[in-house]
Amino acid sequence: MTATKICALDELEVNQAIKVEIDGVAIALVRDAAGDVFAIGDTCTHGDISLSEGFVEGQTLECWAHGSMFSLTTGKPLSLPAYDPVPVYNVELIDGFVFVDPSVTVAV
Repeated sequence: MTATKICALDELEVNQAIKVEIDGVAIALVRDAAGDVFAIGDTCTHGDISLSEGFVEGQTLECWAHGSMFSLTTGKPLSLPAYDPVPVYNVELIDGFVFVDPSVTVAV
């Protein structure tokens, strides 16, 4: 599979997450305060909750339902009640556009 063009970088709000779906894979796409873009699995491993509805704090995404915070770089939960990580997908910025390939994980 090749990377899919998601949106223009300027369309991503800082410290906000959006949900995108590529070939049936739900992904939370985040642009942090430093301007870095991350793509992680959108489903909290503690419950069937969309992480993109949560809160961005630094390089973490917090599940709004139970407060588990996931690292945007490793996918690992940094707080309970989640124990299992979410996948982290490769993000490419090309000519001002964001591309994600859900078949390429950089962390799991």
